[in-house]
Amino acid sequence: MFATSPRGISCTRPPPHNIPDVHTTFLWYLIALDLQFSYYFLVMEEKKISPAEDSLGHLEHEESSDVLRRGSTVSADMESPAPVWELRRTYTKSGISGIFASRYVFTCAFLATLGGLLFGYDQGVVSITLVMPQFLDDFPRGAMNQGWLADKISRRWSIFVGGIVFMIGGALQTGAASFAMLTVARFIGGVGVGMLAMVSPLYIGEIAPPEIRGTLLVLQELCIVTGIVIAFYITYGTRHIPSFWAWRLPFLIQLIPAILMCAGVFFIPYSPRWLSQQGRHEESLQTLAKIRQHPTTDERVMEEWLEIRAECEYRNEISEKKHHTLTKPGNWNAIKLQIALYADCWKMPTYKRTQVAVGLMFFQQFVGINALIYYSPSLFESMGLDYEMQLTMSGIMNICQVVACVWSLWGMDRFGRRKLLLGGAICMFISHFVIAVLVGKYQNNWPEHTAAGWASVAFLLFFMLTFGATWGPIPWAMPAEIFPSSLRAKGCAFGTMSNWGNNFIIGLITPPMIQNITYGTYVFFCIFCAISFVWVYFLVPETNGRTLEQMDSVFKDRSTNEEAERRAEIMAGLRRDPASQQVEVVP
Repeated sequence: MFATSPRGISCTRPPPHNIPDVHTTFLWYLIALDLQFSYYFLVMEEKKISPAEDSLGHLEHEESSDVLRRGSTVSADMESPAPVWELRRTYTKSGISGIFASRYVFTCAFLATLGGLLFGYDQGVVSITLVMPQFLDDFPRGAMNQGWLADKISRRWSIFVGGIVFMIGGALQTGAASFAMLTVARFIGGVGVGMLAMVSPLYIGEIAPPEIRGTLLVLQELCIVTGIVIAFYITYGTRHIPSFWAWRLPFLIQLIPAILMCAGVFFIPYSPRWLSQQGRHEESLQTLAKIRQHPTTDERVMEEWLEIRAECEYRNEISEKKHHTLTKPGNWNAIKLQIALYADCWKMPTYKRTQVAVGLMFFQQFVGINALIYYSPSLFESMGLDYEMQLTMSGIMNICQVVACVWSLWGMDRFGRRKLLLGGAICMFISHFVIAVLVGKYQNNWPEHTAAGWASVAFLLFFMLTFGATWGPIPWAMPAEIFPSSLRAKGCAFGTMSNWGNNFIIGLITPPMIQNITYGTYVFFCIFCAISFVWVYFLVPETNGRTLEQMDSVFKDRSTNEEAERRAEIMAGLRRDPASQQVEVVP
């Protein structure tokens, strides 16, 4: 039977007629989902600004004064939708070259994206392990339950906690002595992976300079597909082990990157934006200077820090006015405030950003990536390829994703998000259309139409390359950069909920579609590729090169004269007295 996972590799021997029944597919998708998407319904970030804990002291007087005078353009920059390099001097160049000039922030991002490696490895190893004869000899098949977990800690320590939870789950999976124990272990590991899948892009988005933010966020998707490929070839080799180590060893190996990631957390900084939200302004400035590798008196550091503080102050005022009664002390008020903030994601004007985050993840699934991964072994077998060649071609398909993601490290910040999404939708539309025509015409007689069969394979690989360069990484990148500071974690949670929820739907509808309408399945996904093009063209703005504080302008949020004046007042107050811990809130 073919095994599929949200981003895994289908490489097991097919059943009769090449189509698994709906019940079995439903079961396997539940297992492959690992209960992860349920975490996003409840994940929370502490947003309430705490009383001031530190004081800035005295900045170097003469140089700082000059910096603040030059910083008078900061407020205007925040109101402009233009890329940051058109407005002021930047930290580095965009793309891969910028990574080498920002080695410290790259190192922090790489450690954070080890969570993506765990994510991909976990998906890849489960899809293959579950059908190993050695595994099935030890455990009968069964279903897994879902669970939930909520955390209210910083981005940095969320990564650490997610890693610890994942290691506990991985250790229990390795030593599982019964299916019940394995079920509990998968639940625990799924919670950890779910935390990492949301928090890692969020952390990277907040520490990265705008010139290379897209490049660094691609690391998340690159690590996911790399983890899938690593898991594939590890299990490809361990399946020949005659004992239970054929499936235990892959589970054990996944602890290695988890240990490295947890150890690395002690060496990475807090997000400067999260620190400002907590009122820890001195630490925010020092941390920002450290990750930018410039002194605190540098003009660019001071401008970015003022923007961050102004955004936090303004969003804090908005929250105070909208939810005045909920900001009072009390656990029940805190719970209701969190619920209200989730609801704010769907209110004007933030709903425009939420629909982008949710829509990107929706179309990432409905362009048919997992359906193609699922059906490809059947296509390979129908062409006369033996079992080993089916495994080889499955591995090659996912290597194509890795190659395309490596290209995206350069292309994301070179071409921008919109162009890649639009171009990707067109290329995937063409791929589905051609495959639908060829499968519809020759599916009953592939041996006599070998050239048509290999043409189908070629367009399948073309689809994988296109997806890996466009709709693979961008839906993970954009949600982490488009939301205001007070709603960023919750907005990212909605995006990842959409990913797993729609993936679950695809897992249910694909087998009956393939069985009943065959080539019409490709027509179905072809139509969604066309719809995705129209949706991106009209509703998804370009965020490339913009700071996180510019997103109001990017999304053309309508501000009243009073709101614009208040923003200017906050910025002016910070320029006059950068050592102040909080600008006076206007009732």
